[in-house]
Amino acid sequence: MNVLITGGLGQVGSYLTEELAKEKSNTITVLDNFSSNIKDFKVPEGVIIVKGDIRNNEVANKLVTENEIIIHTAAQVSVVNSIDNPVYDAENNIMGTLTLLNAARKSNISRFLYISSAAVYGAPQYLPIDEKHPVNPMSPYGLSKLTGEKYAMMFHLLYGIPVVCLRPFNIYSPRQNPGSPYSGVITKFIKKVKNNQNPMIFGDGNQTRDFVYIGDVIEAISKTMENKKAVGEVFNIGTGKPTRIKELAEMIIKVSNKKLESEFAPSSVGDIGESYADITKIRKTLGYRPKYLLEDGLNLCLSEIGKVNKENHYV
Repeated sequence: MNVLITGGLGQVGSYLTEELAKEKSNTITVLDNFSSNIKDFKVPEGVIIVKGDIRNNEVANKLVTENEIIIHTAAQVSVVNSIDNPVYDAENNIMGTLTLLNAARKSNISRFLYISSAAVYGAPQYLPIDEKHPVNPMSPYGLSKLTGEKYAMMFHLLYGIPVVCLRPFNIYSPRQNPGSPYSGVITKFIKKVKNNQNPMIFGDGNQTRDFVYIGDVIEAISKTMENKKAVGEVFNIGTGKPTRIKELAEMIIKVSNKKLESEFAPSSVGDIGESYADITKIRKTLGYRPKYLLEDGLNLCLSEIGKVNKENHYV
């Protein structure tokens, strides 16, 4: 099948490109503006790379028409940057998505997968967070991802585009850049520990997050590509298990075999206390089951092994 991956050189997109290119019957096209700068990603042989902007109508119309499945991962992903420059965030995340959807309604595609974010939920009103949880974003980034979802579902209702929206929680992988403002707490802790520095925790460390390894994210996305039950639906992607930040730091220290201790600093303004996913819907509908224990994923990140190990234990 012919697959277009927007942002296919980014964190999620690069792993998708790698995985889907393994099937020789697939023709993979990547549309990317080359802003991710992932140094250890070698583009698989046969993958078509197009340098361009998702907001360009001509480029979007041509590439969407040539492909059956559109996986839209391209986005401005920094919460901080979205606060500093909300117009730029909206131009990329809202107008870019709308441009692709508009191209899709003129084409005969079999699936449009929109990679959203758990940031659409905002502060949890109850736990675990299911797909029916109220959406109240706390940043322009969260709002722009939610708006993209709304447009995608509107185009599904109006034009019959076979849309699926996915809301990943805290994705981590060996390809996250610790020096990037987009990186999560895991890569920041790993950078500290590798440099023999104590990880810095903001607050008391009792905050919880749902850390999901990239291998499980790719598996979840793959399950939505051809399953008709997924069309017109929104799914969380996570593990369904909360991890406290102080436990995360202790685990990273342990697997790195370093004699370090966590340091604590005042809480960040607006930091959410507890958050983790309810994955009942995607499990029952699509048979998704996360395979990577957090310790397994952390070992992969610490050793900088990007290859997915199929032998990991189930969680």
